[in-house]
Amino acid sequence: MPANLPPRYIAAEQRYREAKDVDDKLAALQEMLAVMPRHKGTDKLHAGLRSKIAKLNQESERKAATAKRAGFFIRREGAGQIVLTGAPNTGKSQLLAALTSATPEVAMYPYTTQVALPGMMRFEDIQIQLVDTPPLGQKGVRPLISSILRAADIIAIVADLSGDPSWEVEWALGELAECRVIPGSMPPDEELTGGIYAKDMVIIANKSDAPGADRNLRSLRLKYETFFPILAVSATQGEGLDRLPGKLFEALDVIRVYTKAPGQKADMNEPVILPRESTVGEAAEEIHKDFKKGMKYAVVWGSGKYNAQTVSKTHTLQDQDIVEFHV
Repeated sequence: MPANLPPRYIAAEQRYREAKDVDDKLAALQEMLAVMPRHKGTDKLHAGLRSKIAKLNQESERKAATAKRAGFFIRREGAGQIVLTGAPNTGKSQLLAALTSATPEVAMYPYTTQVALPGMMRFEDIQIQLVDTPPLGQKGVRPLISSILRAADIIAIVADLSGDPSWEVEWALGELAECRVIPGSMPPDEELTGGIYAKDMVIIANKSDAPGADRNLRSLRLKYETFFPILAVSATQGEGLDRLPGKLFEALDVIRVYTKAPGQKADMNEPVILPRESTVGEAAEEIHKDFKKGMKYAVVWGSGKYNAQTVSKTHTLQDQDIVEFHV
């Protein structure tokens, strides 16, 4: 199936090729991702763009590590980085405390969070980084958290089911656009050209135990479920928190690959994390940039037609495959 890429994609691709600065390259790639049509013909292209963005994000982090104000630069750890954002008093800090070992200040009054705070959330055999941030709209916050939002793998908009969650999401999207961050799942605003960052986003609908929450959740789904996964939870009562890590892992669109040396057992403790649709060759390159060149073939358990199937570098891997590389 042909990709049928629009003119805006071609223009952004040209800016990417001409860009010298890492941030300019990232902005161009994010715009390509935002305007690229999604169908079977673009699956490989989508995966390739995400892989390039992940590598450039790492380079951008190294560049920014010594330049960012303390508390507003968070180094990515684990299988992915998910930034919690939204209006004041929606329960972002309570979610971080419930899902990780982090200890943010939690209070009933707004604007409790003053700095970005990370925590590690476990999902099966991996950990995913959650980052609590000061509420959008807080005075002076936008220029400080823009870099965090732009570097995130996923942006999770936290909305309050005890109030008007649809309005909160609409307001949050407007505030994010002011940071030049837009959802990759929605048609981009034609007035935003150049330097935009298209992000995968989810909505965490918090306070599902509140009176009227079911009605408000139905309204939220009606308006936004076409564009975003919507996950209903109660951070205080624990409702839905057992399913949330798995849903966020799905949203990251990554896979876990386990490696083994010939004649030895597979290392099932530290999987290699790769974008979905990654190949054996890309897995080898992730382990070491020169490893792919010397690799002759691999043996795969999981996604092959049968276990211990010999495959080439172009074999597409699936989640929890075991790979034995031969050089």
